[in-house]
Amino acid sequence: MPHYRPPEELTASPTKVTLARGTVLHRVHATRRPGTAFNPRPAHCLYGGGRFDATPCDPYGFLYAGLNREAAVCETLLRSLPFDPSGAPRLLPRVSMRGRRLTTLRLTAEVTVVSLMTAQDLAGVHQDGWLVQTEAADYAYTRDWAHWIRHHTDPWAQGFVWPSKREPGDRTVVLFGDRCPRGVVDAVEDTAIDFDMAEGEEWLDSVLRLYHARVAP
Repeated sequence: MPHYRPPEELTASPTKVTLARGTVLHRVHATRRPGTAFNPRPAHCLYGGGRFDATPCDPYGFLYAGLNREAAVCETLLRSLPFDPSGAPRLLPRVSMRGRRLTTLRLTAEVTVVSLMTAQDLAGVHQDGWLVQTEAADYAYTRDWAHWIRHHTDPWAQGFVWPSKREPGDRTVVLFGDRCPRGVVDAVEDTAIDFDMAEGEEWLDSVLRLYHARVAP
């Protein structure tokens, strides 16, 4: 996909999708931050950051989650983890899981998001699969497109939903803190899985093995 700037105007029709109150989400996050907390730190406009993070050009709190636990794990921990040419399982460095947990969340209110699930959905924002499939080297561009989409779907778009790149059968969402009501997600009690604990590591390793990966010794 060429690196071109978004057009001045949105002349197509973005697809609206409603996530119902009670929808369950799963999030892998640092244990120092509650699972319900939106990330308040904008990414640099050009370096680092995630696919649809805020930047100083468009500051907003953001929260990424998977529609199931496997998508949350894959999107967070299997990014840029290549397969071993010898055929051995991929090894997840322990530093990648240290100080992290998986929290199950539930929407406390109905949320309207822009769907980026299909080619038709993507065409509705003048894009194609590049927007949701490209790797981190292009994230400065995808963030710019995200800000443009937000601008042209203000105020109704409270987030995006798209196919998980690492688990294509599942969905990933990002919610925007400046457009979602306060307390839009609530943690489901007694569901947190701490990867620093023996039980949590065992659970994580069982999920990773489904993707020909494992926690490094």
